[in-house]
Amino acid sequence: LTGQTTHLSSLRSGSLSRGLHVTAARCKNRAARVRVGKGDRPLTYEEALPPHHIAHRKGWLSQHTGNLRGEEGTAERTVEDVFVRRFIFGTFHGCLANELVIKRRGNVLVVCALMLQKLQPQKFYFLIGYSETMLSHLYKCPVKLEVQTLQDKAVYKYL
Repeated sequence: LTGQTTHLSSLRSGSLSRGLHVTAARCKNRAARVRVGKGDRPLTYEEALPPHHIAHRKGWLSQHTGNLRGEEGTAERTVEDVFVRRFIFGTFHGCLANELVIKRRGNVLVVCALMLQKLQPQKFYFLIGYSETMLSHLYKCPVKLEVQTLQDKAVYKYL
């Protein structure tokens, strides 16, 4: 019995207290922030504003009733929005000028996009029809793609 107590007292005195490190919590919102560079990186208005300015200076990128308190199916809509964003990004690779805005109006899914004029108009029309048809079949609801084309990206500021 005395051998066990000396073993326990040696554990308490040395090895257990050295393994615990305590640091103060830093409550900083660092998500979706753009790192400061040399001043040669162009930013759009959406990227330049920090995330806490959502709904004050910039809008939500996904508009549906699932964001309201007590609504069900929010997680499913978020996963669907991520899939739609990846599908459009892959279909129009290198042509997106800004982030997509996804709106749900009743049973209709409306995807708003600003595109760069990198493709011929015939290819744009084909890809728009292809995207609307594929997403309509996948989600079994009408999908409308609203596209505006730009010559170049609109630069808000440089970081």
